[in-house]
This record gives sequence, C-alpha cells and structure tokens, in this order.
Amino acid sequence: MEPVEINAGGYYLRALRDDPRLDDRPRLLEGFTDPVSRQWLAHVKVHDLATAGEYIARRAKDWADETRFSWAVAEPTTGLLLGEVLIKDLDLAAGTGEVGCWAHPDARGRGMTTDALAAVLRFGFGALGLREVVYTHARGNAASARIAEKLGFTPLSDEQSEHIVLGLRNPAERVDVE
Repeated sequence: MEPVEINAGGYYLRALRDDPRLDDRPRLLEGFTDPVSRQWLAHVKVHDLATAGEYIARRAKDWADETRFSWAVAEPTTGLLLGEVLIKDLDLAAGTGEVGCWAHPDARGRGMTTDALAAVLRFGFGALGLREVVYTHARGNAASARIAEKLGFTPLSDEQSEHIVLGLRNPAERVDVE
C-alpha cells in the first residue's frame, strides 16, 4: 500500500521524508535522542542522521509490506515534524493492530499526539476495517496513560506487569447488552 495522508484537524499526517524538499532526519534525531524519549523509546536505534535515514527507509518498506503504517505528525503550513503515530503488528485478516506514538520535545503537552492518534484510529477502524486495536505503554509513562484514557482504551493486562496493555474495539462493532 502507498502511504496515505490524513488531515488531523490542526495537524497533517504524512509519510516520513528524507528528500531535497523535506528532510525529517534532523527532527527524528532530536526526538529520539531527547532524554525523555530515551526513557520510553530505548529500543529505537536512531543516533545520527544516517540511522534516522534508515528509520525512514524502514517505515517506507513497512507501508509496502502492509505490516506497519506510520505517519509523521506535521505542522500543516511548514511540514515541520512534530512527532509520529503508527499502527504496527497489523493483521488485516484478523482485523487487529497496535498503535503507538511519540512527540518531539517542543511539541509535547498540547494534545497533538492525542488528536493525531484519534485520526489514525478512525483510519484503522474505517478504511482498514480493524476490529480491535491495542495500545501498550510503560507503567510510569504518565503522558501515554493520559493519551490512552482520552482515546477510550481500557486495560487488558494484569496490574502487576511492567507494561500496561489497553484495548479499544471498533465503535461500529460495539453491541450494548441490556
């Protein structure tokens, strides 16, 4: 599948880019090497412009393979990268996936990630036909907990685990039992 662009209200969701017109590598590097990001995203190995370029190339391949759909959350007039939202571990046949997100240090605390992830969930449930999506975050990550709560995710994991796993069903498939 080719990357899909999404209008997320005050933000524009697009593919990550590394080209002469728009280069997201410096902002990726800043975002992933920030101490707060490192605390929660230590598994992401972006430590210079070259590895940031490799990260962008992997995301393009993921779109083609339909295994992960990733969007740069961009300022709509300048295209400046503010963060990233994604659906990963996609199983389109089963209708399942997991969402994730991160915000650049200068874009935190203004609801941008919540708005962008809400748009991605609408895309996942509507265009992709997903039935259930999970969101996992570390127990101490208060920002991720707020995002999950605002988006309506409910706990699926036991309360003793290191990570909190939350689920959200497609609103179109919800049935109220009386």
